[in-house]
Amino acid sequence: MLPPLVFGLAVLIVWDLAIRTGAVDTFYLPAPYDLAKYFVDELLHGDLRDYTKETVWEALAGSGMGLGVALPLGYLIARSDLAASALQPYVAASQAVPAVALAPLLALWLGYGLLPIAVLCALLVFFPILVNTVLGLRSLDPDVMGAARVDGVGWWGMLWYIELPLALPSILAGVRNGFTLSITGAVVGEFVMGGEGLGQLLSVQRQEADTIGLFSTLVMLALLAAGFYGVIRLVERLVQR
Repeated sequence: MLPPLVFGLAVLIVWDLAIRTGAVDTFYLPAPYDLAKYFVDELLHGDLRDYTKETVWEALAGSGMGLGVALPLGYLIARSDLAASALQPYVAASQAVPAVALAPLLALWLGYGLLPIAVLCALLVFFPILVNTVLGLRSLDPDVMGAARVDGVGWWGMLWYIELPLALPSILAGVRNGFTLSITGAVVGEFVMGGEGLGQLLSVQRQEADTIGLFSTLVMLALLAAGFYGVIRLVERLVQR
């Protein structure tokens, strides 16, 4: 815990010195104290909370959709050679298309609002969860699986009591990475398809050349991503115990 704090403090000191000495103009980089004051004021008295709630809702909706598709598909690919050979090339090819390129198509197909943005988030969330699910299930000890079958454990018992618990750390690692990416998906979706979240706020601040506002929104996005990451990490630790 100490090294990240020391590094962060060092960055803040260098940042503050660059402003105080005039090496960097505040138009391009606001002072740390001014940014912190602006961020707190917007959070308590401005519209930042409303924009943040919208982005969180979009990210959570997309994460749920991505999780709901990735887990069963990952199980199918891990347990069926036919499904793996048929589906894996298409799954891999889907990752070659940038999310920002898909956004206009989603807007054309699904219109504007929550649904297309959530679908875009789901596409970003889907792949890391799928990959880690397949990896976790394929790396299970075959001796444990064989012993369970000898004892007469059925398909559901095998999945619920053996496969899922043993593969869960790997699956949760994919969930952690995927849920963090959902914030990116929400912002990209709002850039292209509109909305009322932080991505839309960034667009407005960019047009107005509001540097300190841009930094404040970026800080909130970083906090959201770190929060998603930390919550899933906490779940992982609880599961491991």
